Amino acid sequence: MLKAVRVRAFVEADRAAVLALWEACGLTRPWNPPEGDLDRALAGPSSTILVAEDSANVVGSVMVGDDGHRGWVYYLSAQPERRHAGIGRTLMTAAEDWLRARGVRKLELMARDTNTAVLGFYEQLGYVREPVAVCSRWLTATDPKAGYQPEVKHD
Repeated sequence: MLKAVRVRAFVEADRAAVLALWEACGLTRPWNPPEGDLDRALAGPSSTILVAEDSANVVGSVMVGDDGHRGWVYYLSAQPERRHAGIGRTLMTAAEDWLRARGVRKLELMARDTNTAVLGFYEQLGYVREPVAVCSRWLTATDPKAGYQPEVKHD
């Protein structure tokens, strides 16, 4: 039987659980400290973190924000042992509702094109791939990814 989850706004007491969840879900990268992303999302009125909990346990989270033109989601996560239990779908609905309440008309997200499982999840929710390229440039003195060797996972 699936446990019901409730979605609510992040509170500071959730910090360790949310950061551990992001790590457990493979969402973090060495060159992008998630603590900074979490702090920036909570610092202003145009973004937040939503958490899913059952009883008193954080079982999922999503970062949601509005850049003034579109809505974005990041760090959608569900406890690995609770995947396929509706947590991700529930969090995406909550993120969409958060954006709608602010008058945002379109939500976009980025996913690695090699992550077929997550791309399939978003397609099931009605998201479509857009014909765009993502371009980036580091604004730091050095490239934080220099020397990084991606971990190869075998299923």
